[in-house]
Amino acid sequence: MNEKSTIELEQILGSTHPKDFEAYCVSNKESVNGDELAFVEYFKSLFKEKCITQQMVFLKADIPERYGYKLLSGEKHTKQRDVILRICYAAEFTLKETQRALRKYGMPELYAKVPRDALLMIAFNDRPGSILEVNELLQKNGMQPLRTSGIQE
Repeated sequence: MNEKSTIELEQILGSTHPKDFEAYCVSNKESVNGDELAFVEYFKSLFKEKCITQQMVFLKADIPERYGYKLLSGEKHTKQRDVILRICYAAEFTLKETQRALRKYGMPELYAKVPRDALLMIAFNDRPGSILEVNELLQKNGMQPLRTSGIQE
């Protein structure tokens, strides 16, 4: 996977004519958001690279298998960033891989100026243990744990 940075894409766009927009999208497919299949393909390729099954991830993420399969197949969509974060953490994604997964899913990345996000960034870098231990860390610091599914406040 060869994702270009925003700066690289902006440089390319500086010399791109409107009639060439479709070609731009095709040649920069891995870098341009908006394709739900890109998210699905990204997850599948990382699972394969890390030799981990979807079933193992859902168990570690404490997410119902059926719901997880629907999310990762594109059949269902969630507005709950915590669900995607649980999946990324359980699949042992790096912080960089997690940020990219969030972008591809159309969700905001973890942001260092938001205390809960900052603590989650530390958790992705340091790997303190299971999702339960991440939730304990969050709660110990007076923050909401990662939710699984259902109504999110």
